[in-house]
Amino acid sequence: MPKNPKLKSILIIGSGPIVIGQACEFDYSGTQALRSLREDGIETVLINSNPATIMTDPSMADHVYLLPLTTKSIVKILEEHPHIDAVLPTMGGQTALNLCIEADEKGIWKDFGVDIIGVNIDAINITEDREQFRELMLKIGIPMAPQATATSYLKGKEIAQEFGFPLIIRASYTLGGAGASFVYKEEDFDELLTRGLEISPIHEVMIDKALIGWKEYELELLRDANDNVVIICSIENMDPIGIHTGDSITVAPAMTLSDKTFQKMRDMAIHMMRNIGDFAGGCNVQFAVSPDEKEDIIAIEINPRVSRSSALASKATGYPIAKIAAKLAIGYHLDELNNQITKSTSALFEPTLDYVIVKIPRWNFDKFEGSDRTLGLQMKSVGEVMGIGRSFQEALHKATQSLEIKRNGLGADGKENKNYEQIIEKLTHASWDRVFIIYDAIEMGIPLSRIHEITKIDMWFLKQYEELHMLKNEISTFKIDTIQKDLLLEAKQKGYGDRQIAHMLGCLESQVYNKREELGVNRVYKLVDTCAAEFEAKTPYYYSTFESDMETADGNRYADNESVVTDKKKVIVLGSGPNRIGQGIEFDYCCVHGVLAAAECGYETIMINCNPETVSTDFDTADKLYFEPVFWEHIYDIIKHEKPEGVIVQLGGQTALKLAEKLTKYGVKILGTSFEALDLAEDRGLFSNMLKENNIPYPEFDIATTADEASEIADRLDFPILVRPSYVLGGQGMKIVINKEELEKHVVDLLSTMPGNQLLLDHYLDGAIEAEADAICDGENVYIIGIMEHIEPCGIHSGDSNALLPPFTLGDLVMEQIKDHTKKIALALNTVGLINIQFAVKDDLVYIIEANPRASRTVPFIAKAYGEPYVNYATKVMLGEKKVTDFDFKPELNGYAIKQPVFSFNKFHNVNKKLGPEMKSTGESILFIDNLRDDEFYNIYSRRRMYLNK
Repeated sequence: MPKNPKLKSILIIGSGPIVIGQACEFDYSGTQALRSLREDGIETVLINSNPATIMTDPSMADHVYLLPLTTKSIVKILEEHPHIDAVLPTMGGQTALNLCIEADEKGIWKDFGVDIIGVNIDAINITEDREQFRELMLKIGIPMAPQATATSYLKGKEIAQEFGFPLIIRASYTLGGAGASFVYKEEDFDELLTRGLEISPIHEVMIDKALIGWKEYELELLRDANDNVVIICSIENMDPIGIHTGDSITVAPAMTLSDKTFQKMRDMAIHMMRNIGDFAGGCNVQFAVSPDEKEDIIAIEINPRVSRSSALASKATGYPIAKIAAKLAIGYHLDELNNQITKSTSALFEPTLDYVIVKIPRWNFDKFEGSDRTLGLQMKSVGEVMGIGRSFQEALHKATQSLEIKRNGLGADGKENKNYEQIIEKLTHASWDRVFIIYDAIEMGIPLSRIHEITKIDMWFLKQYEELHMLKNEISTFKIDTIQKDLLLEAKQKGYGDRQIAHMLGCLESQVYNKREELGVNRVYKLVDTCAAEFEAKTPYYYSTFESDMETADGNRYADNESVVTDKKKVIVLGSGPNRIGQGIEFDYCCVHGVLAAAECGYETIMINCNPETVSTDFDTADKLYFEPVFWEHIYDIIKHEKPEGVIVQLGGQTALKLAEKLTKYGVKILGTSFEALDLAEDRGLFSNMLKENNIPYPEFDIATTADEASEIADRLDFPILVRPSYVLGGQGMKIVINKEELEKHVVDLLSTMPGNQLLLDHYLDGAIEAEADAICDGENVYIIGIMEHIEPCGIHSGDSNALLPPFTLGDLVMEQIKDHTKKIALALNTVGLINIQFAVKDDLVYIIEANPRASRTVPFIAKAYGEPYVNYATKVMLGEKKVTDFDFKPELNGYAIKQPVFSFNKFHNVNKKLGPEMKSTGESILFIDNLRDDEFYNIYSRRRMYLNK
């Protein structure tokens, strides 16, 4: 029983749709909390409006409410469940905390006799109201930067006059640094002050004297009701103060902090947590440290909830912060709980790392036309990756290989920037690609002292980069036949990929791989065990590294591999890598369901992924987790080590799909739809021939590889024309053009950014209605799980469209064509598993836009709307365990479900907000309506053509 026997039923508030600043790390923490509470026999009630997440799966909570996150929804739930004892708001980010405060102010919790657990209102108010927070810190003796509060434009001007420039403006009660900015010059101050005051819900900003060049650190803490506190993890930002921690390259444990200062920081964090309120739960504390030998510490802020960093800290240490925080919230003490990894040590035992973690954010600036690409106090990244290695250099390289931005690591891939002015500019105004630019600057011969002077990045990190550069120069003096084992081993230990080493040696990647095999330079796998191997870990959570051989007394030489291979039949599920626009949390939902379904079929399940925010990388989702880049070299070594029955690629979005060709070439079995079928759907020429053979209409099209070819095709097709590159996700590079001038400009742009790519030119069906269908096929039978009609016209990307399930204007003749085309295409592509098909409907004729024989963005939405576990069914079909006809489908939906896209344009000023064929939304919510007279539907429908950007 929980330590508080009064708690029988708990309401958890989720974080809603994914936006920049609040992503799927809260899906991960919310899922952990739900599972943790149910372990203790507590009834769980969840409110969250996001259909794409695992958190809102019916299996996660006793009662799931897919409702808008409003106090009206809270009242509805409390009326239906009057026995709810408490609310846990700390798992849903700023959205959940703000909703909790609003409900408290309206007296809702008091009216229904609901306690707030995991935090208290005083703690939220003190930490969010920057003036209150400052006063408390000064009272308890915690140093802060010189700062003052402004609630008006005039007051702000007075403060600026007193402090002088540069300054920092931070808006109260906002998320992801919204409204925050660095102000270097007086002429920029007025606009940035006004923006901060407008964005803050209480129209308040805190103005700080800027601490240029100070280093930034975070500590993750847990406290129980007995006032026991553990520090789970220290995190150091490689970037100095001035870049939001969500946009910073971060390292765990802290690398450049003296032990004396770390101990002082620990004491300050504990002192701060104990003084902000009397509650049991998690906290994230941020500090700045002066870059001199004095190492002065000041507090920046404290968040009394789980955060983006606590998800990272959980994956970095193997210590499930959200799971333990939920236990503490219901009354357990830390010394009563077990460490989840070792199962033998206490949760009061602080994690120790014998490896290094590097997190690098992932941006999508290309989706925000006209956006300012420099980084600052307002977060702009859409996702992140994490690399684990035995050294900072190895972890850094693994993180860069995980980003999926067509780089093979730091440098040594022929894509280095060699423009001096541009390098200096990108170092001066922190750019998204600075992780590569630092290396390029060293390659160019810019002294470390100059790079340090410009960036204020600690010299220790810059010297790590310099070592990599020197190693590269040394390797480049050899050829594949002459390189020695020691040098090759050193390159691998420092994270260089085979492709990079091949680039240095002037040979093929496969030759480097063969040379490693010949010399015995092979990957070994190590456990993430929370305790630096002091105690035995029971949870199989691994990362790879390279070790020198050890020699036993009898002369045997070997490298220690902690990943023991069983003789069970195995299946590997490839994850979707970092979140980005076009490939988000919906693929994590699919991967998790795929793993669970394979386990039900008796397989040992193995997950490979590098995204620290997700449920798929939780230590107990799959039987084995390899926290590794979804990058060929890493995957192939795991496959060779584990020898699975096959690999599932169709649940991890384009990330996993792109590896299908190479897996097939190397004789690895792809479970479900084959590579040939996947390729047929992507190859527009072959796909159109297949449609022609099946008498299925499609818009007129042709393929161009040059601007001249595109111009000739335009003469035949007639404008408007939809231009799109092959093999991309989220409509990347798609545009509707209406004349030859626009066509030439867009084609030249695309071919310069995607050299060698085929461009598809389709006649755009102006005024057509867009619809899409998802189906499961076993190669013989097809079951359509859902048909949706888009409210916006054809030409706006399906991910940016409001979609209605079931359709609301399509007649019987059109619906029959959609069903008929879906079945014919699924069978013609030899689909085994899921398929998504998009249609354009004009003059009662249904044309095919495209088909994707894989999991799609809409599958979780349909599963939630109809209450059916479609990914579970599809996975069993992929594994050959079931036929479509073996399932008893019973979809239930009264009225309609609407998939509503959510945008993060407010993070980018002066950005083009128009919508078109390229996807721009960062997340989605689900809305249920009884009928088409609903005000919300009427509002959406009336604006349907407003943003079409041709």
